[in-house]
Amino acid sequence: MPEGNGKTTLIAALALYHIQHTPSANVPVAASSRDQAEILYRQAEGFVERSELAGFRCLGGYRRIRFDGTHSRIQIFAADDRTGDGVLPTLALIDELHRHRDLRLYRTWRGKLEKRGGQIAAISTRGEPGSEFEVTLERIRQEATELRVDGTFTRASSSRLVLHEWAVPEGGDVEDFRLVKRANPLRSIKMPALREKRATPTMTLSHWRRFVCNLPTRNDAAAITEAEWYAAKTAERIPAGVPIWLGLDVAWKWDTTAAVPLWVRDPHYRLFGPATVLVPPRDGTSLDPDSVEKAIRDIHALNPIHTVVMDTSRAEQLGRWIETDIGAVVIDRPQTNTFAVQDYDRFMEALRGGWLKHAGDAGLTQHALNAIARVLPFGDARFDRPTQSRLGPEQERRVVDALTAAAMVHAQAMVAPPALASIPRFIPIDPPPPPTPAEEQAELERYFGDDE
Repeated sequence: MPEGNGKTTLIAALALYHIQHTPSANVPVAASSRDQAEILYRQAEGFVERSELAGFRCLGGYRRIRFDGTHSRIQIFAADDRTGDGVLPTLALIDELHRHRDLRLYRTWRGKLEKRGGQIAAISTRGEPGSEFEVTLERIRQEATELRVDGTFTRASSSRLVLHEWAVPEGGDVEDFRLVKRANPLRSIKMPALREKRATPTMTLSHWRRFVCNLPTRNDAAAITEAEWYAAKTAERIPAGVPIWLGLDVAWKWDTTAAVPLWVRDPHYRLFGPATVLVPPRDGTSLDPDSVEKAIRDIHALNPIHTVVMDTSRAEQLGRWIETDIGAVVIDRPQTNTFAVQDYDRFMEALRGGWLKHAGDAGLTQHALNAIARVLPFGDARFDRPTQSRLGPEQERRVVDALTAAAMVHAQAMVAPPALASIPRFIPIDPPPPPTPAEEQAELERYFGDDE
């Protein structure tokens, strides 16, 4: 449910009701931080004090509320599965689940419910696309035995789980205040207040979409918008047997290895085929090189590969194998800032111009929509990972390897000489010469201003 609709207040009241009417009830409460979970505690404490509810004792120092008549209590916990093992909940409550780094605490408490026939409830607004939270929501919808959609409200249920969701429908106009109001069911939220909130100078479209319209939204640093990416999707595929370029980004232990075919039909039509994405074991062992070679052979069998563009710094042997067994030209394109900026600029120019098309496959789409645009000191930008953490589900949000492969091969294809057969194999690409002192001074003045 969007922000401001009374989610926290509602479950605070539910927690009080539960400990009053359930013998020896145990209600653990967690949010993404203990301080955030304390907001729910304060709401419950306010009910007790303002309504003078008999039998409740609020112990602020312990972040605990007791009801002595049933020997029950509410207890605030940190959002850490390592400290949540000891609870035996009759009702577990988790606030703002999308803010949690992962769903480990939810799973830990879910596994404790059977001991006392307990239940678990989580409240949240929407998260970022591709996050473990959003993937889980989609799985709930897909596996529901009953699904009811009524405008801005969705109810998806199975024998053990129910999802209630209020949101502007996908594809709905987030600037239609009547539609946005229907996605915010609290009666005290009125359309004039929504208009005023939208017009606030500090409000951004991404915050409005995510926290008011309840739509999964990436942060403002996203390199490629959903609208840009899906506008480039086409049902056309690379014709079988047509020679192709191949972008290859190789990783062995944590990040993925991605191979992206590219067919340049003409300067204004450049089509990416479905990406092949290989995920390493991520248990300390490396990806099997044979699986990478097999993936390249499979692509080559469908469309002869005439040129592979890759960074050979961690895969020189693979590059030699491609030359020998596949017979393709291998162009070494390092992923330094110099080349990454060129890759970004040419890719985004082609995307804006409508010259770049893709098959809409899940691998390339996920990696393209994961990427952020990182601005470099002199104002240039490059594709980068949204997070540097490789812990748990954060690894899935950080993979951009298929986009890296696509941008590399696209940039190189746009400056390819006309006769590929004349290119010497395994070509190192020299970076452009460094700027002259005068050029460097001019760039500094442009970036920092004349006064500095």
